[in-house]
Amino acid sequence: MNLRLVALDNRLDRKGFSCGEEALDRYFREGVAQDVKRRVASCFVALGGTDVAGFYTLACAGLPVSDLPEAITRRLPRYPTLPAVRIGRLAVAQTFQGRGVGSVLLVDAMHRALRMDVAGFTLVVDAKNEHAASFYEHHGFMRLVSRPGTLFLPLATVQKALDL
Repeated sequence: MNLRLVALDNRLDRKGFSCGEEALDRYFREGVAQDVKRRVASCFVALGGTDVAGFYTLACAGLPVSDLPEAITRRLPRYPTLPAVRIGRLAVAQTFQGRGVGSVLLVDAMHRALRMDVAGFTLVVDAKNEHAASFYEHHGFMRLVSRPGTLFLPLATVQKALDL
């Protein structure tokens, strides 16, 4: 499958996007442009030809050190929070589901997080449901003990996995 990954462009037709989750569909059709304009999130889109195959958003975040396992924080500075990159939303159009588009979007998000000029210790995501949590766990994310719906993946791990 030939996908092109680009930053959200207001000229893209978002009206017909449907991933099967109404909240994500509505956000992509009606809310994402305002978040980008307000600099609350950046949005990246996978295009299959001229069709939107999927999208994800990224934003800066902070993760309380107390939420992370001691094995990870043992050698870190004793700051109350660590810088993180939040994958706010990730969705694949129904017509593209089951074809690896979600993984392509996630790997693109990992690459962008690593290329940022601002430091980030980890990727973090709030899974909307168990199916989403399983998707992220399949890609190496770990659940926070204090918040099982929130998963994280240290960017050092991402860097090693992507051989960068």
